[in-house]
Amino acid sequence: MTASPPKVNGHARPPAPLVWGDWQPVTAEPEPVEEQRSPEPEPATVEPTAADVEVARARAWAEAEERRVAAEAAKEERRIKAEAEADAIRVRAEEDARKQRLANDRAERKAAEEQAASEARIAEHNRRRDEADRARERAAREDAEQQAVIEAEAAETDEAERRWRGYARSFYIVCAIVALPVQVAAFYDPKALWLMAAPLMLEGGAWVVLKGAAAAVASQRPHWHYRLIAWLLAFIAAGINLWHGLNAFDPATAIGTAFASVAGPGVWDLHEHGRIRKRDGKPSWRERRALRKQERAEAARRAAEEKQGAVEKEAADKAAAEAAKQLAETRAAEFPEVWKHALRLAAALGETTVTEAVWRRAHTNIEGTDPGESAETIRARNVAAKRVESARTGTPVNTLSKTTNAQRAAQMPPGPNRVLKTRATRRPGDTPKYVGVARKQAAITAQNAAKSTRPNAN
Repeated sequence: MTASPPKVNGHARPPAPLVWGDWQPVTAEPEPVEEQRSPEPEPATVEPTAADVEVARARAWAEAEERRVAAEAAKEERRIKAEAEADAIRVRAEEDARKQRLANDRAERKAAEEQAASEARIAEHNRRRDEADRARERAAREDAEQQAVIEAEAAETDEAERRWRGYARSFYIVCAIVALPVQVAAFYDPKALWLMAAPLMLEGGAWVVLKGAAAAVASQRPHWHYRLIAWLLAFIAAGINLWHGLNAFDPATAIGTAFASVAGPGVWDLHEHGRIRKRDGKPSWRERRALRKQERAEAARRAAEEKQGAVEKEAADKAAAEAAKQLAETRAAEFPEVWKHALRLAAALGETTVTEAVWRRAHTNIEGTDPGESAETIRARNVAAKRVESARTGTPVNTLSKTTNAQRAAQMPPGPNRVLKTRATRRPGDTPKYVGVARKQAAITAQNAAKSTRPNAN
């Protein structure tokens, strides 16, 4: 039921017709029905007035209006709450979208960086591989070029050796051809023509012996006696040419043929000498000269180092002697009694000076401690420790308690050499009870203490 407003268009609303029946005012509360114990006469019915009806109608309208306003306020509150929730959802969605976008951007950048790093690693690997390939090709090319140079040098050396060998052999033949006529003339005798074979024996014998020396060199056998015999035959032939040339011909012919007899075998032996030195690996004159120069420089350097070492050692020994002397003087001045005893102890032990072992022993004998310690230093250290403890605990130094035995409590019975001091009265419960094992041990200790302090009956 909806109540009508009390005014309409600024005028009082006419009273509504009264409705008789079960209608009651809105504010009227039902009266509790009391159990009638005894029948009583019903009172007369009071009919509502127009003012009561109007009040009830106004009250009902006010309550309806209040409910409407409350419903509109609740609706507005729900609308605001829904809008706030929608805004929060939208903001959360935008934030999530922004975070997702940032995450996607980071993932994309990370993927791009990884791709770039992978491409860089691949490029670096390819570059290193190409460099390695080029280095191998360059090394192979250089090796080939060096091998070619070595082969060319070897070929040139072989060619030079071959030519030198051919020239030496040709020169030997020419010299033999030059020297033979004078020797044949020297041995010519119409009655003994067979003596004309002697020059061929001399020249050919020298050649054969030199070939034997070459064979000995190739097989790494002694060769000096072959070369000696060849030179002996060559000088015999030269002597014959010189003697017969001077007697039968002119001096030029004599000297020339004598030189030819010696020059041919000499040039060939020179060739063999070079081959022998090459085979044995003997250094040349220039190499030997450079080696001797290097040896002299190394010897001079070692001599300079030894001299410098001797000077430094002498300076170190002098400094050590001065330091030892100064230390001895300081010890004698600072510790006269210990020093006097150390001198006597060193003499007794056969030492010429006071060594560290002698000094340590003397200090222990006199001071009772190792060097660096004494009764004064120990007392000073203890006093300093007390001052530090006082500074830490805030207790005066003269009231610091002595360190007690941590293995013994005050309630334990006194030992044989300990007098129990008077203390305040203790009551049960002041000290926590010991465990069973500790109580047994305390009982055993008390019994032993009582037995030790009991006077002897004897």
